[in-house]
Amino acid sequence: MSTTTTGSPASQAPASTWGARPDGALDPRAPQFAAALTVVVLAGVLLLPTPWATGLLAVQAAIFGLGAGLGVQATPYAWLFRTLVRPRLAPTSEWEAPEPPRFAQGVGLGFALVGLVGFVLGAPLLAQVAVGAALTAALLNALFRFCLGCEVYLLARQYAFH
Repeated sequence: MSTTTTGSPASQAPASTWGARPDGALDPRAPQFAAALTVVVLAGVLLLPTPWATGLLAVQAAIFGLGAGLGVQATPYAWLFRTLVRPRLAPTSEWEAPEPPRFAQGVGLGFALVGLVGFVLGAPLLAQVAVGAALTAALLNALFRFCLGCEVYLLARQYAFH
């Protein structure tokens, strides 16, 4: 999935350095990296006993909440990407609008909250289905850079303005 910014002349110019990105735009490798970490966390949620799974899912829900509320750039996963990964990569000339990934974080938060409710109320099947749905979406992004939540955002926006 790519929501590459192409609207303004600044976003169409190739970026030869990290500072040449359009305002607020994301390196598309950052959400993909975050999705890979999310896959690991959510797989852990499905494999761990309920008390541990609940705690781990609460941590992931908080990360989703940060991403949805403050933007994906505010998450610990984004910090790890900026600090440890991006300095080791070649600069990118492709940039992504921040709104679709931010919306996707909100969708992930919704599934995580349903999962937490399932664990707390003693409905582990509900929790596992919700976590499995979020895991599937994260896996699509991590492996194929296809952000399901981003696509939903783009479709909703397209139909809202037509």
